[in-house]
Amino acid sequence: MTFRSFAIAQAEMHILRRNRWLFMATLIMVLFALALTFAGSAPTGTLGVDMLTISVASMTTLSVYLAPLLALMMSFDSISGENDRGSLALLLSYPAGRGEILFGKFMAHLAALSFAMVVGFGTAGALAAYYGGAGSESLIALGRLIATSVLLGAVFLVLGYMVSSLAGSATAAAGASAALWLVFVVLYDLGLLGAVVIDKGGAFTQNIFPWVMVANPADAFRVWNIAASDTVALTSGMTGAASALPVWAAPASLLLWPVLGFVMARAAFQRVEP
Repeated sequence: MTFRSFAIAQAEMHILRRNRWLFMATLIMVLFALALTFAGSAPTGTLGVDMLTISVASMTTLSVYLAPLLALMMSFDSISGENDRGSLALLLSYPAGRGEILFGKFMAHLAALSFAMVVGFGTAGALAAYYGGAGSESLIALGRLIATSVLLGAVFLVLGYMVSSLAGSATAAAGASAALWLVFVVLYDLGLLGAVVIDKGGAFTQNIFPWVMVANPADAFRVWNIAASDTVALTSGMTGAASALPVWAAPASLLLWPVLGFVMARAAFQRVEP
């Protein structure tokens, strides 16, 4: 994009700081990451792994719920909220295309989300390494967790823009975003579980289920972090599904979703009239 996108991003970052969103997102990540790190450190002696490995496994579970939620909370009123406040017409009067405006918002929100992830997971990981030790693989796993959490957040940022563009008001966008989070993070897996139970180990379970699962960005995030680390996989129950897929499947899904989501969000934004 152009310099105009960076100008939009700078303005959005100012709004995030003014509304305390950057502070609140970082605080939430730090508190939850620390709580899970020290509450889940008991299995370290039983499993024979360092505390950071257990911490990364716990934070993976945290991130799959919290990263999408924080992303949607940042993005759900980006378009509909501006329209409700009457500022969208002014924004569209600037010499910037709608794609540039959307990308500027995306850069600011992704930067804020990335800061929260790095500080939250980094603080918890540093304390876990200090008190319980850390090997090279667990340090790599922590870095991968932070990077993939940012990618997962990016997916739900662009999905939030799409919902915000399609909704008639900020209130409707908030409800639609909550439903979106519920479907992707909770109901999708429940539906797959029901299908597996009905299939009873048949063709769906053996051949189709792993691919349908990794098509969901939340599950792709889990599989990527599990498949890439044997020690993290030791503490997870998803090793079977992860081993049934090629190593590129989960990364491809999580990398393609932000691009696909941005294209859909831009198409929806094109139809918005202030």
